[in-house]
Amino acid sequence: MLPRRSLIPALSGLLATPALILPAAAQPRQGPPHEWMFGSWTGGIFPAVDTVGPGCFGNVSLIVMRDLIMRVSSLDFAYRQRAIETVGLTPDGLEFRLVPVQGRLPVEIGFGCDGNPNLLRVQRRGPDEVLLAGCVEFPGPLRRCKTS
Repeated sequence: MLPRRSLIPALSGLLATPALILPAAAQPRQGPPHEWMFGSWTGGIFPAVDTVGPGCFGNVSLIVMRDLIMRVSSLDFAYRQRAIETVGLTPDGLEFRLVPVQGRLPVEIGFGCDGNPNLLRVQRRGPDEVLLAGCVEFPGPLRRCKTS
């Protein structure tokens, strides 16, 4: 038979284990600061007419994902894809720093924001409307595309 004192450390280890696991499981997962921008946006270049249904999704000018931003090109049928380096919060929106492109810059690779192709400033104007502040290639507001 085991001495009584040898069972106490084993039991205390088992009792402490849930205390270590439960606080981590109870905390909600923190999303990236630009999570509210995820999705498809229309407008920017031309006025956003349709914001619901296929009419909107057929006229998307900006797509925001966790690691990528894709923008429509007026010269080509393909979207221009940029990788996100960092995202910072501003008082009225977000500031994206995009991974710099090596070599000669392709046409329409940036957004025309303050002459820097690796910068994108987003000003939040409402729950489903943003403005790309200081971006000459997207002078108008963008609106989120919704399914219904």
